[in-house]
Amino acid sequence: MPELPEVETVRRGLLSAMEGVRIARAELRRDGLRWPFPPDMGTRLSGARIVALRRRSKYLLLDTDRDDTLIIHLGMSGRMVVSGLRGPHAPGQFHFDHPAVEKHDHVIFHMENSARITFNDPRRFGAMDICTTQTLDQHKLIASLGPEPLGNDFSAPYLAERLKGRKMPVKAALLDQRIIAGLGNIYVCEALFRAGISPTRAAGRISAARIESLTGAIRATLLDAIDAGGSSLRDYRQADGELGYFQHAFRVYGREGAPCMTPDCKENIRRIVQSGRSSFYCAQCQR
Repeated sequence: MPELPEVETVRRGLLSAMEGVRIARAELRRDGLRWPFPPDMGTRLSGARIVALRRRSKYLLLDTDRDDTLIIHLGMSGRMVVSGLRGPHAPGQFHFDHPAVEKHDHVIFHMENSARITFNDPRRFGAMDICTTQTLDQHKLIASLGPEPLGNDFSAPYLAERLKGRKMPVKAALLDQRIIAGLGNIYVCEALFRAGISPTRAAGRISAARIESLTGAIRATLLDAIDAGGSSLRDYRQADGELGYFQHAFRVYGREGAPCMTPDCKENIRRIVQSGRSSFYCAQCQR
């Protein structure tokens, strides 16, 4: 499942093709994905100009000049592919010619700048919905989200307050989207390793100093992943079809049995299952 860095990478890859550009036609090639599309979604998007392309948590947000916002979730295998964008502002190795439409190309945005943005999703776990921009914060997918971990509202005092008194493992608390928006299993494992905190430690039993370290580790891990272009586990691709490279920098995730990367540490990385998800950590470096 793409996490914040992957979605941010896709957002940046789409900017040149979509932001400030009018959608000549929104082609919906099925009635829905994870749930049905609103019946008027194609009509509301066709002819609308995209005034801003944003991200909230793991969702892409397309604001239009009709005061609508399209919400996109990539799901497990969804990807946005750009073709037909020409000239010096074409980012990455985009296709100059439009490829043939494929079976799993479910939504196609035909842009006025000759670009075509295709939402391809073989497993159909992705989702799209549209609402007025004014009511976006009350939308069921957005309303309960916590602050962005890279935003000004996320800080060590905030995190300390939200973790205070909680008996659940810190790993589970950090995955709670009501506490922090956008964190997923991969980057929580990586951030906890950087902060030297065991994923099994009770959330409410972490000192203020260590929460300060954890806050910085979360930010640093996400920024490093964004800089590297996001991860590319299984089906994930950037908007230009190229793989991300942060997976080569994983220090614990997916490295069960491998030596810990901390100098002079003799431990191997361990894997446990917490709430149905794998947690990777070093028992020596993380307490």
